[in-house]
Parts: sequence; C-alpha cells; structure tokens
Amino acid sequence: MTASIGRAALLAASGINILLLPVAAHADDKIFDELRFGASASIQDGHSREDGVFPEVTVFFDPFGQDSATNWKQTLARPRLNLGTSIGTSGEATQIFGGLAWTVNFNEKIFAEAGFGGVWHNGDLDNSVDGPDLGCRFLFHEYVGAGYRFDAHWNVVAQVAHSSHANLCDGPNNGMTRAGIQVGYKF
Repeated sequence: MTASIGRAALLAASGINILLLPVAAHADDKIFDELRFGASASIQDGHSREDGVFPEVTVFFDPFGQDSATNWKQTLARPRLNLGTSIGTSGEATQIFGGLAWTVNFNEKIFAEAGFGGVWHNGDLDNSVDGPDLGCRFLFHEYVGAGYRFDAHWNVVAQVAHSSHANLCDGPNNGMTRAGIQVGYKF
C-alpha cells in the first residue's frame, strides 16, 4: 500500500513538473493561471468516513479572462477551468477532477470561490467494509471555499468538496465529503 501511495505522489509531482516546463521556457506566455497544493480530510462520520489525509494539487486556467471581469455578471460569465487530484492514503479513494470555478472578490485580500464539474475515482463502488460506497466511477464534484490573498501571487484557501452521483446511476450513493486547506500561487 505504501508503494502505491509513493507511486501516486511521484506521478503527481511528475505531472506538475511537466506542466511547469513550458512556463519556464516561455516566461511571458502564461500556460495556466494558478497552482494550488494542500491537503484535506474526510468530514463524514460512521461507515462513510475515509481514513487518512489526502494530498491535493489543482491547476487553474483562465481562458475566458475572469481576471479582467469588472462586475458580478462578467465574473459569472467567465469561469476559470480547473484540473486536479486528491490522492488517497490509507487505502482510500484517489480522485481526478475537473470543472468550472467562479471567484468573488470582497476586497483585495478576501475572496470566496465555488466550483462544479466531474470526478473519476478508484474507491469502492459497493459493499465496502470501511469507507463510502460510491455506486459508479464517475461522479459530480462541487466545492466552496473562502480565501485570503497575501499579495498578488500567494493565497490560502479553506474549502469543502463533495463528490456523489446524485442518484443518477445504480448502486449506493454515500458520496465523499472532504475539507482542507490549499496554498495557491497565481502566475
């Protein structure tokens, strides 16, 4: 089990390095908007609780120009795209997720964020002895968060993320709900 966690961490680190290579080669061209890394833990109780800590990495892209939005209507019409992973430890589910994210700035420092998309996971589908029964491999993924910007580049975000199939596929739907902290660097 420890070897699989090590392989997952190595794969995630390799992916980040591959993504960073074009940024180093073309410093003026912005490949992605923000990189976040952190960890989360299950906030469910009982049978559906997941053990361990889940290291996370998320990359944000801004193809619609959310940074240049001047009012809430433009912000709503210009979501950022995200792609990330939450790596399972202690034998729990690893997730690979992607979707849309909207950010609302309350001032220069404080912001809120919400996202919606999809997730693939390798968790138990049904009859799990410990942990959630998830019913199918592809689930909906949504999150909300609150953040603080230290400067133009660095921020910290506390978030709660939930993944489930909304009873759209056969099988149980315990879902996964995790809360955590991420540190972000905006390019």
